[in-house]
Amino acid sequence: MALSVALLPVLILGVMQSVFAFRAEADSRRQSLELAAGRSAAIARARIEAAGVLLQTLGPQSVGLECAQRLADVRARLPGYANLIRFDARGRVACAAATTPYDPQRGARTWFQSLRQGEALVVAAEPGAAYANEPSVLAAVRAGPPGEFEGAMAAVLTLADLKVETANRFLPGGAEVALADSSGRVFAATDPAAFSAPPSGWRAVAAEHGAALWSARDAQRRDRTYSAAPLVDDSVFVILSAPSPRLLSWAINPISRLMLPLLAFVLGLGAVWFAAERGVIRWIVYLQRVAAIYARGRFTVRPLQAERAPPEIRELAATLDAMAGAIVARDASLMDSLAEKDALMREIHHRVKNNLQIITSLLNMQQRALADPAAKAAMNDTRQRITALAQIYRALYQGPDLKRVDLRPFLEELTAQLLANDMAASGLVRTEVHADPLVIDPDRLAPIALFAVEAITNAQKHAFGPAGGTLRVSFSVRGEEAELSISDDGPGAPDSLGGGVGRTLMTAFARQLRGKVAFESQAPRGLTVRLVFPTPLVGGLS
Repeated sequence: MALSVALLPVLILGVMQSVFAFRAEADSRRQSLELAAGRSAAIARARIEAAGVLLQTLGPQSVGLECAQRLADVRARLPGYANLIRFDARGRVACAAATTPYDPQRGARTWFQSLRQGEALVVAAEPGAAYANEPSVLAAVRAGPPGEFEGAMAAVLTLADLKVETANRFLPGGAEVALADSSGRVFAATDPAAFSAPPSGWRAVAAEHGAALWSARDAQRRDRTYSAAPLVDDSVFVILSAPSPRLLSWAINPISRLMLPLLAFVLGLGAVWFAAERGVIRWIVYLQRVAAIYARGRFTVRPLQAERAPPEIRELAATLDAMAGAIVARDASLMDSLAEKDALMREIHHRVKNNLQIITSLLNMQQRALADPAAKAAMNDTRQRITALAQIYRALYQGPDLKRVDLRPFLEELTAQLLANDMAASGLVRTEVHADPLVIDPDRLAPIALFAVEAITNAQKHAFGPAGGTLRVSFSVRGEEAELSISDDGPGAPDSLGGGVGRTLMTAFARQLRGKVAFESQAPRGLTVRLVFPTPLVGGLS
């Protein structure tokens, strides 16, 4: 498409040149037709003048008993005349070389009256009767001594006799010829359907310039070009008619000029396309495939085939290869940096967990040294909360992802560790942990873990006695909401929580998660603590 657009100006210039050539050829055809009309008129005029001289010569001898025979002999010796006729002063046929039709109105004809009034030579556009079997014209001279009118000598000439030809090098193909009077009425034509009434003013133009030229439609509604030239004075005219050239018919000629720019355009387009395909496009497609492989992360591929490409393509391939090498080196450096960062982060999480465990051990030692039960309980609660935080850091550095923790195994380990720390304070406790998988970041995991610590610690204090019991930890994800519920089979009195620190902390943790907390007594006994909050991946907690 781009090549076609690039070469389009060449095609446009070629078409414009062809159109100009077509117009020039049309003008040339019109000029040729105009010249041919003048030439035909000159030839016909010379023929008529020769006929006039012949008639003047025959005039004195064309009477008597052997008049018809003399005229027939002259016609036989001088071919080119359809008939030779001697008329008397009243317009009657005195003698003729061939049979002449009867015309009672001949004496009143315009041409005959013109001779009577003194004209030396007239050409009849309407002779009054047919003197030949084809289109013809009548040339006549006065007969008799000067000052007297004894009739006329007439010669009938056909279009062939006038030498008005339509098949010569001056005329376009399909030309026709006709004779017309001063009003433009055609009285003799090779094809009457090829002519129509001329435009106004044509006669004056022909008289001034020697020929008149115009375009019109003939009797069959075909576009034609006409040229008229005077034959004798301005009373008889020769009119030539030729088909007007059409752009479409001219353009479909295989040797016409319009085909040359079109052929040049097609050949140029093919040559440029072939050169571009062999030298540029196929190499660009090859480099595009290599770039697509690089986009998928495979930088080990090298554009080796481009070594056979043109210099510009080789330079582009070398740049692409260098870019791939730089990306590989950068990726290796980044991977090393990421591995080092992960190692450092795991080490940090590990040390934080160890520090928290040291704090837990110190609190445990301090708890044993205390005698006050309330202080011991408070110290134990604090130790449990720190244990939960240490468990978070332990899950981070032991897990595959340093930024997220799987909540299900975390709850299982946290529950087991909290109960193991207080096994001496209560009887055997059976645990049931059911959790839906959910990967969560530490910022959201911390309030959930501390909430579970408070709920489990509360169950250990108030639900389980020496006989032990059952602790159920359940976490479920229901679309945009998640729920953490912790149930026991103890007395089931929500009032046992009172307004202490545990209840306050659980409410604060729920608010931090943009959720709500509920305490429900179960039948026949037991207490369930529920935490409902937006699912982190859906709710977008901050």
